Amino acid sequence: MTSSLTTTAWAAGQLPPQDGRTVIITGANSGIGLEATRAFARAGARVIMAVRDVERARATAPYLPPGAIELRPLDLADLASVRAFATCVEHPFDILINNAGVANVPLSRTADGFETHFGTNHLGHFALTNLLLPKITDRVVTIASNAHKSATLDLTDPNWERRRYRSPAAYGQSKLANLLFTLELQSRLTAAGSVVRALAAHPGAATTGLNRHLGPAMKAVAAIVGRLVMQSGTDGAQPALFAAVRDLPGASYVGPDGRGGRRGRPTLVSRSTAAQDTDLAARLWDLSERLTATSFPLG
Repeated sequence: MTSSLTTTAWAAGQLPPQDGRTVIITGANSGIGLEATRAFARAGARVIMAVRDVERARATAPYLPPGAIELRPLDLADLASVRAFATCVEHPFDILINNAGVANVPLSRTADGFETHFGTNHLGHFALTNLLLPKITDRVVTIASNAHKSATLDLTDPNWERRRYRSPAAYGQSKLANLLFTLELQSRLTAAGSVVRALAAHPGAATTGLNRHLGPAMKAVAAIVGRLVMQSGTDGAQPALFAAVRDLPGASYVGPDGRGGRRGRPTLVSRSTAAQDTDLAARLWDLSERLTATSFPLG
């Protein structure tokens, strides 16, 4: 169900029919995840909304297009929850969109003791993908961010146990990890002869709930700036949808085509030199396997 690469007048309404296909979207109850859920449901797909708070998400469901929408609990900051979710996915499905995430949170730890950005944004999705990979038939799309471009990844202290903690730096590290994960996942899929593709996308400057952990002053600044440069959550979801249905090479990175990658139509975009480092990607993968006790299941 893919179509040729073009950004001309692309919009979510151009999704090819998705009848008979199943999509799992993490963090599907708000922001980009909710917009992607709406788009896939309108196109006829069955969407499994993987959410941390099912009751809260249930309030959203009546406003979604009629069709096969299913809510299932998933807390990416708890590997036990990740394993329980994966166990409940009994049948093959087409697309996994690793969308859920946190940003700018104070120093805190996941249920397994990982720094919250790294543990949720990267390790939770890393484990989820490996556990579900034998059932995925088409592709894995992981949501990254341009915050990766100024980030570094310290594999000797990924959980900020020895460094002075800065939440923007921790967020950026997790987003760099998302891109390195995509790079190494595609390498392993290719080596295994799998038809599944791994891609990444970023929403540009989109109005989502990620700024909810900012302090009052920064929230006010973000609101003012947002009115000037940000695009809507609907527009911010376009790169993820583009990556999910277009015929793109594995390890592609999709984002808005406008100035600074902040807004615009989805297209293939560049990433930092660090995000292209195959050796760093392989070492991150090895570390992530040890930390999550999961591994690449194909080959």
